[in-house]
Amino acid sequence: MFCSRGQFPVSAEALNAVKRYLINPVDSREASPALPASLEEAETAVADVPVLAGFIAGSGDSSGDAALQALAQKYGLAMGLEDLKFCRDYFASIKRDPTLAELRVLDTYWSDHCRHTTFTTALQIDGGAPDSGLQHALNLYEEARREVYGAAAKNRRRSLMDMATLGAKVLKKRGLADDVDESEEINACTVKIEARFGDGSTEPWLLLFKNETHNHPTEIEPFGGAATCLGGAIRDPLSGRAYVHQAMRISGGGDPRESLGHTLPGKLPQIKIARDAAVGYSSYGNQIGLPTGQVAEFYHPGFLAKRMELGAVIAAVPAKWVRREEPAPGDAVILVGGKTGRDGIGGATGSSKVHTGESVETAGAEVQKGNAVEERKLQRL
Repeated sequence: MFCSRGQFPVSAEALNAVKRYLINPVDSREASPALPASLEEAETAVADVPVLAGFIAGSGDSSGDAALQALAQKYGLAMGLEDLKFCRDYFASIKRDPTLAELRVLDTYWSDHCRHTTFTTALQIDGGAPDSGLQHALNLYEEARREVYGAAAKNRRRSLMDMATLGAKVLKKRGLADDVDESEEINACTVKIEARFGDGSTEPWLLLFKNETHNHPTEIEPFGGAATCLGGAIRDPLSGRAYVHQAMRISGGGDPRESLGHTLPGKLPQIKIARDAAVGYSSYGNQIGLPTGQVAEFYHPGFLAKRMELGAVIAAVPAKWVRREEPAPGDAVILVGGKTGRDGIGGATGSSKVHTGESVETAGAEVQKGNAVEERKLQRL
C-alpha cells in the first residue's frame, strides 16, 4: 500500500480482513496476478442432457431409497426422499427413466421458491388457554374453515398456506370479492376497476399487485438478491400484460454497526449486506425506470440469522389489452429474455435446502442474476 510519503506495510491479517469484506465468495473471487495465456475464450463442448439410467429401479419398495438419496446429493437436489420416490413411481408407470433436465425442472417447481412447500406442511395446533387471544384467533379460523369447506373441513389439512388464503376464500364465498379477476394464470393479484379520465369517460381496467421476498438470496448475495427481488415482483404483472408504475421496499437485518469481527461464521457482515442490498435494489429500479415510493428498513437481532428482503409493485392495464387463452398440444413455446447466469435450471431451489457455514461459498449458482435492461425492453414492448 502506498501514499505520498512512501510505503507502509500491511499485515497479512489486515489484508485478509479487507478481502473478506470486499470479496463475497458467492459471486466474486480474487483474480490471479498472472498474465493469461490468451484473451480468446475457450470453446466448450456441450454434452447431451444425460438420461438417469436406472432411476426407476426399485419402484414400489424401499430397495432403491439409498440410490435416490445418493442421486440427490450428487446433483444438489432440494427434493426430499418422499418427493423423489413419487417421481420414481411416476416414471416407472410410463416405463422410462427421466432425463436430468426433467428431474431438475420438478426439483425447481416443487421448491419453496415456487410452490412454497414449507407453508403447506400439515400443522398440529394447540391454542393454549381457552380465553387466550391465540385460541380466539384459532376459533375464528375454524369457523371460517367450516364456512368455506363445509363438511370437507374435517379432512382438510391445516397449514400456514390455508391460514393465509382462507380470508380471501371467505370473501369470495360471501360474494364480496366479485371484482377479483380469476384465471388459470396465477401471477399477480388482479382486481377489476373502472378507470376514470379527465374528460369524464370511463374504461374497464385491471389493477395488479405483487410482492416477492428474496430473504435467502439477499442473505448470501446481497446485490443480486435484492435486485432480483424487485425484478421478480415486476415480472409477474408484466406477464399479465400490465405496465408497472410504482414499487415499495421493506427489509430487515441485524445491527449494521456491529464490529466486523463479530460476524457469524459463514455469514457476510451485516453492514455489507445492508449496503449492497440497498444498491442492488436501487440499481434494478433505476435501470428499468421504476420509482420506489416507500422504503423501510428494520434492524433487529431476529434478522441476524437471515435477512428479510421484500419488494412490492403496483401495475395496471386496460382490460381489452388482455387476451387469455389456454395452451394446447402443438403450440410453439418461445423463450424471450436475457441470458441466465450460473443459476440456470434449479437456480431457485436454494431456499429449500439446509444451509451450513460453507453455503456462502457453494450456493452462488442459486441466486438468480437479473437483467433489468432486457426486462425494460419487454415492458415497453
